[in-house]
Amino acid sequence: MFWVIVGVIFAGAVQDLLVLFFSMRRNGRSLGQMARDEIGPVGGVAALVAVLAIMIILLAVLALVVVNALAKSPWGVFSIAMTIPIALFMGLYLRYLRPGRIIEVSVIGCALLVLAIVAGGWVAASPLAGVFTLSEVALVWCLIGYGFLASVLPVWMLLAPRDYLSTFMKVGTIALLAVGILITLPSTVMPAFTEFAFNGKGPAFSGSLFPFVFITIACGALSGFHALISSGTTPKLVTKERQVRLIGYGAMLTESFVAIMALVAASVIDQGLYFAMNSAATSTGGTAQGAATFVNGLGLPGVSITPEALSQAAAAVEEKTLVSRTGGAPTLAVGISEILGAVFGGAALKAFWYHFAIMFEALFILTTVDAGTRVGRFMLQDTLGNLIPKFRDTSWKTGSIVTSALIVAAWGSILLMGVTDPLGGINTLFPLFGIANQLLAAVALAVCVTIMCKTGRVRWVWVPGIPLVWDAVVTLTASWQKIFSGNPSIGYWAQHNAYRDALAAGKTSMGQAKNVEQMEQVVYNTFVQGTLSIVFAVLIVIVLVDAARRSMAAIRGGAIDDTEHPAEPSKVFEPAGLITTAEEKALAQRWKEYESTGTERVGSG
Repeated sequence: MFWVIVGVIFAGAVQDLLVLFFSMRRNGRSLGQMARDEIGPVGGVAALVAVLAIMIILLAVLALVVVNALAKSPWGVFSIAMTIPIALFMGLYLRYLRPGRIIEVSVIGCALLVLAIVAGGWVAASPLAGVFTLSEVALVWCLIGYGFLASVLPVWMLLAPRDYLSTFMKVGTIALLAVGILITLPSTVMPAFTEFAFNGKGPAFSGSLFPFVFITIACGALSGFHALISSGTTPKLVTKERQVRLIGYGAMLTESFVAIMALVAASVIDQGLYFAMNSAATSTGGTAQGAATFVNGLGLPGVSITPEALSQAAAAVEEKTLVSRTGGAPTLAVGISEILGAVFGGAALKAFWYHFAIMFEALFILTTVDAGTRVGRFMLQDTLGNLIPKFRDTSWKTGSIVTSALIVAAWGSILLMGVTDPLGGINTLFPLFGIANQLLAAVALAVCVTIMCKTGRVRWVWVPGIPLVWDAVVTLTASWQKIFSGNPSIGYWAQHNAYRDALAAGKTSMGQAKNVEQMEQVVYNTFVQGTLSIVFAVLIVIVLVDAARRSMAAIRGGAIDDTEHPAEPSKVFEPAGLITTAEEKALAQRWKEYESTGTERVGSG
């Protein structure tokens, strides 16, 4: 809780605002481009490679959360699938049928969204349920196809209206959850600290409280992925520089509020159910009986769960099972259904609220996947443009298709590795995801520090400098442990060597790997994850060292090296915040009169 609150104030919101501001002042350059321009050729190239590789890992793990939430859930799959035709309809509606009617299409879209959730329940209880009951692997291929289409289709057709819908879902759901918490005042059943915080042997994640809590809890406190969206894409959508504070800092505060709501929702559900849901299937056996035996064997004070209780919890939300539904999304959905069910509709609507929450989470995460895939496509086009200049033309269809396919193939292969991992994809991939995400934040903050030093803002360098030092220390410590720890439950290479040696000794099973094929898969997966951990750490160290060198040179030299794009007077009127003030309304009217007649001069917006 303290990390979420303190982290967002001094780190996450600072990063998002500064990156957005600096990118706007540089004509909307991406984070990788700014790193290359500001830090220098060595650190810049390292940053470009790191950003692209890290983004692929982030997209894969985010997609893995969606897969785990929707696997074998016809209600969830149908509801999420319906958001695609709804978004296409909204895009065509605004483009051709009723241009400019934002409120009108928003109401229609939200109504169709709620209908899709309700219809999901009908489908789940109908003969069509089998069509929408998909395995993890089948969902992977569906997500790969969706990611490719979202990247190559025009933004107005699918990505923009779908992401727009998700904003209403996210803000509305979290606001509703906050109201529900205030009304029900639920009691937290999770203790402030479990024994896993000190012994590092948690069934969901292994490792000590420091540093792993700071890479596990990312988006609500500090997320490097936000820097990718704050640069390159968002600056092209902001119409007034004064909006940067609201969009950059304010939106991150909203994300932190989401994290607090998620923390509350996870803390009010039964501990036995929580650990049954978040432990890998290889530990629980994927059955209610196996999960109850495993959780009761953890030795947690006051925790006792029965197979019947687990089956009843699944039946209450109209799911076949909740056992080993890792990734966090189903856990939050259960918490939301407990709280909102107590306020609106009782037990009769518990299943609706569960699937409403699943749709909200999956829809929101998919907006990150599709937007991230598009950003990755732009970055790859820019990189390949150094060899083949034609790739830098983002309107070139062949280039868009080729680079989109490469990006999707990259994160899709990691995603496929995660869903088939015998140790549980979330359990092994999420630490790599967290480290990669926070290392990306280190790149963003290093770029901000360098720009401030080069532009003569040295007395304010501590603002991004303090979170940069903290983030670098925490994340590189976690990287060190994942690379060099001799504990197989923590270190990738220790785990890799343990399974490789077991295979060499002729063993046919070990730990959660039940056969030779699974053991070989663990050896391969840990090799990939361990190698990526080393690559990421080395690249980030290069970036940090080069950024420090460039910053010190700028401070010693004293000359201002400003790479901002020349200022251009605005020709668009826009309010500074979400709510238009009376003065802004009056100015807007004068602006409209000036545009229509050209007889009155008013200040630019």
